[in-house]
Amino acid sequence: MSTRTIKVIKDILESNDLIAAENRSKFENAGALAINIIGSPGSGKTSLILQTIKALQHKKKIGVIEGDVAGDIDTKRVLAGGAEDAVQINTGGNCHLEARMVRQAMQNINLNALDIIFIENVGNLICPNHWSLGEAIKLCLISVAEGDDKPIKYPEIFAASDVIVLTKNDLIAHVDFNKEFFYESLRALNPTAPLLEISSRTGDGIQGWSGWLVDQCAQKRKS
Repeated sequence: MSTRTIKVIKDILESNDLIAAENRSKFENAGALAINIIGSPGSGKTSLILQTIKALQHKKKIGVIEGDVAGDIDTKRVLAGGAEDAVQINTGGNCHLEARMVRQAMQNINLNALDIIFIENVGNLICPNHWSLGEAIKLCLISVAEGDDKPIKYPEIFAASDVIVLTKNDLIAHVDFNKEFFYESLRALNPTAPLLEISSRTGDGIQGWSGWLVDQCAQKRKS
């Protein structure tokens, strides 16, 4: 029984990876940099997107695929905040997005009109890590309010991420967060991924983050 269960899981992930490869080709052919944002509920995923749209206004056209169990609150927020386009995916209980969901959502977005497309995954640090969506960049977002022990408790997502963003830094004086411990734990898992510190509330660090993002767009055009 155990062997059959493992095989089923393997087959599902292999099928997902095939669709993810198709998605990746479509993003690349359109010239859109796709970023899969993974973070806990309330970590600040949508706020980061909104601040990025504001910072890159008139510079980059940004689209969003929003993943939630239910509702379309965040889709309405990013459209009101200046997103070029946005589409909602409701998983109906699933704790992560899958490549097939993104493929369907892509049919409702003009990728050729976008420079960057954020895929905001369902709030979770475990399940989304195992499901490729066809993204160019996997971004792990963690807030100081969640605690400095998250790399120890959820090592896989921190090890696999291309970039880590530490949010809500304006709260660091009010929460129990040891930045040195966090950095040491993170670097033991992932020595090379950029770590950017921001506060969406105050705007601190947003310029550095948006500049990094513009550089990624430029590098992708050269490759």
